[in-house]
Amino acid sequence: MSYRSGHYSEYPQHHPHDHGRASPRRSPASHAAAPAPTAPGAQDGYTLVHAGRQVRVGPVVFWIVVGTVTVLGMWSAATATYFAFRDDVLTRLIARQAEMQYAYEDRIAELRAKIDRTTSRQLLDQEQFDQKLEQIMRRQTALESRATALGTIPDASVTGSIRPPSRGAAANEATSSGTPKPSPISDTVIFVAPPDREARLESRAPIVADAPPNQFAKVQGVDNVLVRLQTSLDKVESRQMAALNAVEDSMESRVRRMRGVFTDLGLDMAQLEAATPRVGMGGPYVPVKLPPDAGAFERQLYRINITRAQVERLNRTLALVPYRKPVIGEVEFTSGFGVRSDPFLGRPAMHTGLDFRAATGDPVRATASGKVVSSGWAGGYGRMVEIDHGNGLSTRYGHLSEINVRVGDQIKIGQVIGEVGSTGRSTGPHLHYETRIDGDAVDPQKFLRAGVRLSAG
Repeated sequence: MSYRSGHYSEYPQHHPHDHGRASPRRSPASHAAAPAPTAPGAQDGYTLVHAGRQVRVGPVVFWIVVGTVTVLGMWSAATATYFAFRDDVLTRLIARQAEMQYAYEDRIAELRAKIDRTTSRQLLDQEQFDQKLEQIMRRQTALESRATALGTIPDASVTGSIRPPSRGAAANEATSSGTPKPSPISDTVIFVAPPDREARLESRAPIVADAPPNQFAKVQGVDNVLVRLQTSLDKVESRQMAALNAVEDSMESRVRRMRGVFTDLGLDMAQLEAATPRVGMGGPYVPVKLPPDAGAFERQLYRINITRAQVERLNRTLALVPYRKPVIGEVEFTSGFGVRSDPFLGRPAMHTGLDFRAATGDPVRATASGKVVSSGWAGGYGRMVEIDHGNGLSTRYGHLSEINVRVGDQIKIGQVIGEVGSTGRSTGPHLHYETRIDGDAVDPQKFLRAGVRLSAG
């Protein structure tokens, strides 16, 4: 390949290697056969000589060929380098991919663990909620049974049982709280879970870690409802315990006063109890047992029931003791028991009873239960009724204007047996009242004072 400039020199070109060699001389014929010179631009380019053949290539094509060959060489070198270091590249790529996969799996495991924790927390919250609600329901049931037990205690107004709240106050409480509130005694707690809480408990859908603040506010609202229910039940229980304490104190005090009546009067309570007439009662014997797991309320209620049985027995016994007044209302004693000046003779004489001032026709009532043993005219007593109360106790009612009972009648305490008058040895309308033990007259005021102490409590 050779390159020519397009200007041919008229003189022969001498190559540096041709020094010392004789240049051939051209014959005139060769000069004559030489071609004519060409245009200057037509001789630019590259000549490729191969096997005696010459191919002329332009400069643009030449540089395109050279560039292509260069690029192919560089590509071959890069390919050779890639294949030479291919294992290291693949190893790094595999390691990078494995690292990304491990990181992805770690992230998935972390999210799964977070979901499991959230689900576990939700299940734990639900379990705690169910336990609290079940505890509230059990407690409400226990309070209702206690209220029923309190309702069986008689004389509720005296023993201080719970008063039901007024409708206006209950409505205001329900309006202010916005949640169902249990009544102190008979209403059952009806818990209505909020929709969001109910939906969450039913769906059991996991909650994301970054939950909105209002969700925690709703959960806190449900907890507040449970706290309010517990507080309400605490108040109900405290009122029931206060009522129970009042009942127990009242009954114990009454038992002490009843026993004190027998002590003050010097009566034998055992004999009076044995002489107490028995009414028609019966049934199988079922002993009262206190469960071993009974709480404070049940133990206290057991003591109250025992005390109440004693009160009932003492009431039946005291019905035979004449400690009440024979006339109703505020009365005045015109003459007491003991020695006095006789109203007819003016000399000292023994007065065996009490004289109650009253108007003619006022009712006279029996001061204790018993049986009529005398009914009619009895000398200085005028019209008189005598009632035997058993165990040597008897009462007499003299100067009556009318008698309403006959001998042999069974008399109940407080029954009207006659009317006030002035029959017999009397100076005016009044009631002569006597109490006797084994036939001997005793001061009726002793019995009346015992009755006043008993009724004062």
